[in-house]
Amino acid sequence: MPNNNPLPFQTRANLYAQLAQMETAGLPFDRAFAVLNLPSPAQSRLEAMRGLLKKGIEFALAGEKSGLFTKLESRLIRAAMNAGSPANMYRRLVDYYTDHALQLSTMKSRLMLPAFMFLAALFIQPIPALVSGTLSLAGYVWKVVSPLMLVAAVIYGFRVLARGDPRSAGKSWCQSLPLYGPIFIRRNLRDFFESLALMLEAGVSMLDALPAALDTVEDGDMRRELSKIRTRIQAGAPLTEALRGIAYIKDERVIQFTQTGEASGTLPEMLMRHTRLETEAINVFFEQLSMWAPRVVYGIVVLWMAYGLLTGAGFMPRVPNDI
Repeated sequence: MPNNNPLPFQTRANLYAQLAQMETAGLPFDRAFAVLNLPSPAQSRLEAMRGLLKKGIEFALAGEKSGLFTKLESRLIRAAMNAGSPANMYRRLVDYYTDHALQLSTMKSRLMLPAFMFLAALFIQPIPALVSGTLSLAGYVWKVVSPLMLVAAVIYGFRVLARGDPRSAGKSWCQSLPLYGPIFIRRNLRDFFESLALMLEAGVSMLDALPAALDTVEDGDMRRELSKIRTRIQAGAPLTEALRGIAYIKDERVIQFTQTGEASGTLPEMLMRHTRLETEAINVFFEQLSMWAPRVVYGIVVLWMAYGLLTGAGFMPRVPNDI
């Protein structure tokens, strides 16, 4: 069974950068794909895709079946290839994933110092009790390992809950989180309109593009609400009117951009303009988060270390209870 988990952002950016360069250079497809190279975890998917291609399976479908492409990427590439050269679509995907990879890398780098401080505190704090004999070696190891296990479990649980069940029609708990809830909704809407714009730009019809765009929405309740758009368009309404009254679409700007795009015949461009503005606003939030989250974590670790020193056996000798 292929691994259907999406590849890391940087790996996907690297993949589409290579494909774009080869397509632009006019390298024959079979030769270009033969020299394609990816990091080890993704290389096995690449080999699986090559095997599927040898069996005569179409390029985009082979990429999806092997796990090298996501479902949306497969649709975009197929539509772009049907319209001519997919080079422009590859470049758009490079920009999209490079931005996401940079954002994630910045957050991780800024969390390195608090993480180091936390690990140092775990190892150092129980040492006075170990030296004084009030804590056994096994107890010392447990005091170091147990917080790490708890943190790992919390991070894993958060990732599972954040990912959610793509088949669920319920509202994600992420909507209720302070500060992040509104950004979660805006990010889902941004992904929906960006995917829709890419599909329309590639020549996919509106009725076929909408289900693909819906697949990018993580929240079940948002998917249910946004699915009304396709029903209204099937009934003959233009996209501008289909967007009105959708519970999660409260930004009048996207409706104005859509109306302008439909009137001028530049709907994909206007939707992309809206998503670029949304991406800038979302990036500002995550930049602020990447600045303040490490400071908060660092402050918590320092306070925890200070508390341990003040209350532990290493700060002040304790009088035995039997005196």
